[in-house]
Amino acid sequence: MKPLPDPDPGEPDHRSPVRYLAWLIRGRLGPLSVGLVLSTVAFVAAALKPAAIGRAIDALAAGDDRALGWSTAAVMGLGVMVAVFGTLRHRFVVANWLWGAYRSVQVTVRHAGRLGATLPRRMATGEVVAIGTSDVGNLGGALQMVIPGFGSAASVAVIAVLLLSVSVRLGLVVIIGVPVMMSLVAILLRLLHTRAQLYRDTSAGLINQAGDIVAGLRILRGVGGEAAFGGRYAASSQRLRAAGVRVAEVDSLLQAAQILLPGGFVVLVTWMGARAVVAGELTLGELVAFYGYAAFLVVPLRTLIETAERLIRGHVAATRVVRLLSVRPEITDPATVVPPPPGNELVDPDSGVRVAPGRLTAIAAADPAEAAAVAERLARFDPLSRATLSGVPLKDLAVAAVRERILLADNDADIFNGPVRDQLDGADLPGAVHAASATDVLEALPQGLDTELRGRGRELSGGQQQRLRLVRALLADPPILVLVEPTSAVDAHTEARIAARLGAARAGRTTAVCTTSPLVLDRADTVLYVEGGRLVAEGTHAELLDRVPAYAATVTRGEDA
Repeated sequence: MKPLPDPDPGEPDHRSPVRYLAWLIRGRLGPLSVGLVLSTVAFVAAALKPAAIGRAIDALAAGDDRALGWSTAAVMGLGVMVAVFGTLRHRFVVANWLWGAYRSVQVTVRHAGRLGATLPRRMATGEVVAIGTSDVGNLGGALQMVIPGFGSAASVAVIAVLLLSVSVRLGLVVIIGVPVMMSLVAILLRLLHTRAQLYRDTSAGLINQAGDIVAGLRILRGVGGEAAFGGRYAASSQRLRAAGVRVAEVDSLLQAAQILLPGGFVVLVTWMGARAVVAGELTLGELVAFYGYAAFLVVPLRTLIETAERLIRGHVAATRVVRLLSVRPEITDPATVVPPPPGNELVDPDSGVRVAPGRLTAIAAADPAEAAAVAERLARFDPLSRATLSGVPLKDLAVAAVRERILLADNDADIFNGPVRDQLDGADLPGAVHAASATDVLEALPQGLDTELRGRGRELSGGQQQRLRLVRALLADPPILVLVEPTSAVDAHTEARIAARLGAARAGRTTAVCTTSPLVLDRADTVLYVEGGRLVAEGTHAELLDRVPAYAATVTRGEDA
């Protein structure tokens, strides 16, 4: 069996949900064609067995041993074909499910990586989670049912021909009855599609709400809002439950229709066949064959209904995947890419900030949001950034080249689920831990670096999370590191240790720190003071305290320096 997933999933057609499903099918066209042949042979062989059994009964009644022998051999041969081709068909059915699911996972994860910081701004967390938890399975299910659905349709067509060859009336019953049944089912399928879409949207909203509550739990408790938000979550949960019940109502009707409609159809065909025997229009063997046809029809008809249901669910899932794939990154490569320059000097023309190469530069601002905006422009996370790297505009460089050269580390960076060891990957882990004053953080973990973090590290305090982020940034050891408030959540003693060690840890490389901490500012080679979005003063921390009253008020929180 071919290993999955494929190294390269290709570029999906995300112009519409139908086109996306068609893209999945085209990518599996070869194996899918083989599966269709296997499914058709297996279903048609099963459909022909009643005819062979009927001929054997007529041969037995007529005392024709030769015809009986051939009919018996035909029954055995058809049975072997059903077993062999049915088994092979099932293998391709499962492989199709895996293909559709894995391929969808690959393209969505890859696109999420391309979007980067754009993704959380353009799509809710709940929508992305729903894609990974349910939609990829539904897409696999849709692709899975193409093979048995085609084989079922082929077997129904064969049975209709067989019936027409013996009794035009009974053949017409099948030819007309099957579309009528599928039309009745289509009504339920449309209702299921609508309710399933509503349920998925409600579920995504609830996941977002839960994430917001967990992220702000400490704040909610502090202001006494935990009960209020908990009540809103409970009400939303009840709305989701009600939406789920509405989906289940239609689904239960659909499941019942899968039994009732084909079963009723079997009864009708059998009753008509029995009357034809009584009237002398059919032989006993033909009656048995007719009953076999009718009984067998239950299987392909139920399969066709299930195929339609899975395709509907797949269409709903594809709608969400297409929505994600249609989101475009805010930061893209230029039409003509310029090679990265050798130097590491960063300049932001909008503010006048210049980060000197090989030095530790601190950026303080009266409004912390202004310093964060400067940092985003320096790292080209602002699509309108006019920042330059050694005189070359960042917008003229490939995004990958910018990310390799410049790392922006802020307090919105996620702590990922999983072992701590997986997140702290670098050559000098002890040195980075020491510089970030995070030794006590690792020592407090129950299994040390093998401790599994859950919920994006929310079992850690804000200061512990901040220090782990700093360790991770230092381990990356980028040529240019831009830190945004790296010590805002730690105590003064820890902040003093980080301030004293950061310069040595980044010796010889370019580092910019956005902060108003006097401890960090005092250790910087150069301090840039930004007010109103513009650079208004430059010097050491001590110099700015003496000659810039606004700077002194900002970094001392209005107290005397």
